[in-house]
Amino acid sequence: MPEVTAENDQGHFIVFLDLSEEFMSGQPVLLEIENHIAVVTLNRPKALNSLSKVMRDALITTFERIKEDGSVRVVILTGAGRAFCAGLDLKEIEQDGLSENDLGITAPFIQIMEEFSIPIIGAINGYAITGGFELALLSDFMIAAESAKFADTHGRVGIVPGWGLSQKLPRIIGIQRAKELSFTGNFLEARQAEQWGLVNRVVPDEGLMTAARELARDIASCDPVALKEIKQLIDSGYSGTLADGLSMESESSKDWSKKMDAASIGERRKAVQARGRKQ
Repeated sequence: MPEVTAENDQGHFIVFLDLSEEFMSGQPVLLEIENHIAVVTLNRPKALNSLSKVMRDALITTFERIKEDGSVRVVILTGAGRAFCAGLDLKEIEQDGLSENDLGITAPFIQIMEEFSIPIIGAINGYAITGGFELALLSDFMIAAESAKFADTHGRVGIVPGWGLSQKLPRIIGIQRAKELSFTGNFLEARQAEQWGLVNRVVPDEGLMTAARELARDIASCDPVALKEIKQLIDSGYSGTLADGLSMESESSKDWSKKMDAASIGERRKAVQARGRKQ
């Protein structure tokens, strides 16, 4: 993918991909990196951003590119057009089937996002259906446009989820609500998703990326090394018992304290206080 590098007024280098209409039309995933924020956009709007093999491979390449960049502190994941993602490309599957490599949480594009150490914000525009719902759940948290709708249609299509939905969704919204969604295949609209705790907030469609970027800037302003450790602690602890999680946190905190620089902590404390007075 052709890249352009420029320097802004603050002396920060911006790396982004050629986003001209001619170039975008042939790219299943777009990547823009600016001021420590990467925006990853699923780009098959005519197919509701369904996950073709080419798109799945492009997601792997994109997240590898972000890791290699070194400057990125937070990722925004969103979709082009009127859908976030409608799930697997069923037309393609009808013709070619799915390989075993595409199934389960060890599927390469799932694994790279599941194990990604940098925070991922899901900016959910429009439909997030079945495999697209599972893709959204790979985010660390989600914000949604008012038009966003979620649905788990695995049961209606006659397949079983394999990218984490059956285990993650009950832990986020509760087992009975998760069963209602998975047993019926009904849509969950954005406001109800917010009430159920699936998304953190709902914003007008036109304000989705503005809100996502504001949150991303807040995240990017934190210590990136500490955030990676905190993310790891939360994810690892949540998948185990409370006792195990507390033990992991205690050990991590002790190790971290040995590496802390008192002077830098003092300067950061002042910055936190100044920021608090502005909010």
